[in-house]
Amino acid sequence: MSRRTGTAGPVPSTAPTDAREPHAPHRYRYRARLAALAAGAVPVVAFPTPGQAWLAWVALVPGLLLAQRAPSGREAAVRGWWFGAGFILTAMYWLVPSVGPALPVLAVLFGALQAPVGYAVHRLLRPPTTTRRALLALLVVPAVWVGTEYARSWHALGGPWALLGATQWQHPAVLGLASAGGIWLVSAAVAAVNTGVLIILTAVPRRPRAVAALVTVLVLAAGPLLFALRPAPVGAGAVTVALVQPGVVEDPQARFDASVRATADLVGRPVDLVVWGESSTTADLDRDPAALDALRRLAATTGAEVMAGEDARKADGRISKDAVLVSPAGVVDRYRKIRLVPFGEYIPLRPVLGWIAGVSRAAGENRAPGTAFHVLPATDRAGRPLPVGALICFESAFPDMARTAARDGARVLVYQSSTSTFQRTWAPEQHVSLAAIRAAETGRPAVQASLTGVSAAFDAQGRQLAGLGTDSTGALTVRLPLTAPGTLTWYDRIGDVVPLGALLVTAGAGAADLRARSARRRTGGPAVQGPPPPPPSSPPSV
Repeated sequence: MSRRTGTAGPVPSTAPTDAREPHAPHRYRYRARLAALAAGAVPVVAFPTPGQAWLAWVALVPGLLLAQRAPSGREAAVRGWWFGAGFILTAMYWLVPSVGPALPVLAVLFGALQAPVGYAVHRLLRPPTTTRRALLALLVVPAVWVGTEYARSWHALGGPWALLGATQWQHPAVLGLASAGGIWLVSAAVAAVNTGVLIILTAVPRRPRAVAALVTVLVLAAGPLLFALRPAPVGAGAVTVALVQPGVVEDPQARFDASVRATADLVGRPVDLVVWGESSTTADLDRDPAALDALRRLAATTGAEVMAGEDARKADGRISKDAVLVSPAGVVDRYRKIRLVPFGEYIPLRPVLGWIAGVSRAAGENRAPGTAFHVLPATDRAGRPLPVGALICFESAFPDMARTAARDGARVLVYQSSTSTFQRTWAPEQHVSLAAIRAAETGRPAVQASLTGVSAAFDAQGRQLAGLGTDSTGALTVRLPLTAPGTLTWYDRIGDVVPLGALLVTAGAGAADLRARSARRRTGGPAVQGPPPPPPSSPPSV
């Protein structure tokens, strides 16, 4: 028998699996994922009510760092998913009364949209960081972030809420970006600065850090520069608007009467328009002469038209929510809410998900949506036209609706709201912040009148002029400077170019990544290149 000589092949290694490899021990893998879940809560502190807006510029860094240090692109995507779930769960915790146990499910589903963010960070910024990949990351990561926000902003999925750019609602200089590219451009700027900070903190070579620092400074300066270049409204007149907030009043008739009393106190004041909150009356004003007569008398005695919020069962037997403009002569016009609140005003796929109404305060009956938006033809106390873009509650979250109102000639944006279900949560402050952003985007003053929650007014650059908190009641009167008729911001003109561009950048980056991976497979190279592993004695790293 002959003896075979030569090598016998590779000997299996008995060294412990390194955490940088895809098959890291479960305890280290899930420790990092739980850290990503917790990191998702950090940016929420920048939103109202905590209101630490400065934190938004660095709040993503812990989550991005966990994705950067993941052992593989797949694990980075999973960590991005967990980060997104933590963000949604924390930002929307106040939805528990409306959706109950469905909130964690929604957090997991929407959190999955953040998986590409984690993958992009890992793919472009895993050590060693090069100048080229740093520059790509400063473009691609914000684009992917904005793309995920835009995807979950589809009204059928619930609409845009807790967008990163909304953290800057009290900083009109930063909102200068919104006048050019909407809330999407503000989100992109905040994500870009976070990416730049990550590069500055983790890159070893000097050049990528210098490039990241330069881009970060330029992005931070862009908003104030646009704000400075945008002229304030001058010489276009002004109107006085009264916002009526009766407070938490459960009985519908008592709520209506409280709004009547607060409005009657305005008699003798120079008011051009009185705005009541959402659901301020449950009477169908087309069929209830007593309620309509009360509003007509108020319009006559105050000298101002009254915009009531009607939440009533109509002649067709269905309930709908309308903004109804009433003058001394009667109903002038009405707008019916077209974008309803999922679970709050209807349950999607009710035959399947209707059980949620039994374990929460979700809608027991679906409301009927309107068919189209239109501007209400209000007039001021002197009889001059005052076209109003009247939108109802959750519709303040949608940039396209405010932009449509501006393009259709509205000179004031009016939002009617009620947040009684969420009165002691962060929701009222988060909600009113959207009116400031819509004002900055469209170059129109905006007001929000709430039954409960926060009533406030903002000028055409998003600066708050007045406000009533959740514990206040009565009528808030504010003088609103108007912009000249026909004035449009860049965002009014170009629309959602920023998110569409972000989707194109994301798609291009994805295609380039697929080509690179295919080329490596053809040449026999590694599927994913990364840093060399540490010595076997090193403890597993997350």
